[in-house]
Amino acid sequence: MKKVLIANRGEIAVRIIRACRELDIATVAVYSAADKTALHAQIADEALCIGGAASKDSYLNEDAIITACKITGADALHPGFGFLSENAEFAKKCGENGIKFIGPSADCINMLGDKARAKETMKAAGVPVIPGSEGAVKSLEDAKIIAEKSGYPVMIKAAAGGGGRGIRRVDNPEDLERQIIDAKAEAKNYFGNDDYYIEKFIINPKHIEFQILADEHGNVVHLFERDCSMQRRNQKVLEETPSPVMTPELREKMGTAAVNAAKAAGYENAGTIEFLLSSSGEFYFMEMNTRIQVEHPVTEMLTGIDLVQMQLKIAAGEKLPSPQEAIKMHGAAIECRINAEEPERDFRPCPGTINALHIPGGPGVRIDSAVYQGYTIPPYYDSMIAKLIVHAPTRHEAIMKMRRSLAEFIVDGVKTNIDFQLSLITDPVFERGDYTIAYLSEKMK
Repeated sequence: MKKVLIANRGEIAVRIIRACRELDIATVAVYSAADKTALHAQIADEALCIGGAASKDSYLNEDAIITACKITGADALHPGFGFLSENAEFAKKCGENGIKFIGPSADCINMLGDKARAKETMKAAGVPVIPGSEGAVKSLEDAKIIAEKSGYPVMIKAAAGGGGRGIRRVDNPEDLERQIIDAKAEAKNYFGNDDYYIEKFIINPKHIEFQILADEHGNVVHLFERDCSMQRRNQKVLEETPSPVMTPELREKMGTAAVNAAKAAGYENAGTIEFLLSSSGEFYFMEMNTRIQVEHPVTEMLTGIDLVQMQLKIAAGEKLPSPQEAIKMHGAAIECRINAEEPERDFRPCPGTINALHIPGGPGVRIDSAVYQGYTIPPYYDSMIAKLIVHAPTRHEAIMKMRRSLAEFIVDGVKTNIDFQLSLITDPVFERGDYTIAYLSEKMK
């Protein structure tokens, strides 16, 4: 692997460029007409404009991206997260054009992207799954029978879903048909596929995910858990590791299940197994994300392992450097997602020009970002402008470090959620660690 094209933008594109540079791999950035002054387009070895401002004309333009690889001689492609990162057809197209897709195979992405098929695979491998339908639901009559058998409340979920789309909670039989219609319509609009499945709704669970690495030689390890339970509208707001509710025994069970899940899927590269953890300690497979995660830095801070460099090395055919028992946890890490948005106006995105910028620093403080003073945030993409990550010997010390860092973070010219994040990190419920995925929604009512 000599040259990698990064088919993404923003902080993750910058993150990948840095990882490549440290491995002495040349980089190619692609950018839209709206991203001409973007940081990733300025720091890569080469940069090409691939289309208009709209994502469909640029970062989702498969043919333009493949052409950019050919023009520059890039022999590999890193998709980052979002955009084409979990698009099986694009991964296949890369392979057909002699370009190494840095991620799992197209077949693996296709299987795991279908939530119903993924659930069937996990169940066959002995990984605990949430009670519900066996695959996609075929009819309303079947849905009624499955919901009744599972026991209300249940969740209607898009088979091809993600990002909280195509999901509906149903508390009683009278609402079932209407919620199915709504979920199917949203799924069709966002994913082009209105298949759905039904799961038992686990009341007030924790959202716990395990980072895994799998090489092309059959070796699979996990890098412990991330607690992603602080969520708003099914979207993660902040993440931490280790989870404050985790015990060594439960970590061993969930970690083993995560490794078994990856093996059952024939997985290669970095991925994440997501679980729901009930208040009584039972855990259930929810889905597998076949890409690097937004929240991967907390795992890097905890373990000292560079996950993006590991992705590159695995894609180059290298074996994992360490067995499971050699991977250790050190201290605690927390990540806050900093968005250009207005929390007081229902978190409305707030594009615009950054007039002044001061980022926090000090030992154990990391900023992953692509913004700079004078940069104009375009209105066409996700509103996340930075990730603030802290690491400390204990969870309490990490919380105090995050409080201090958020208080130092200044962005002038656009509205941000920094004060909102500060309110969360100082919340006594968060400090105790007993929050669930329902907490933030209840707090904001």
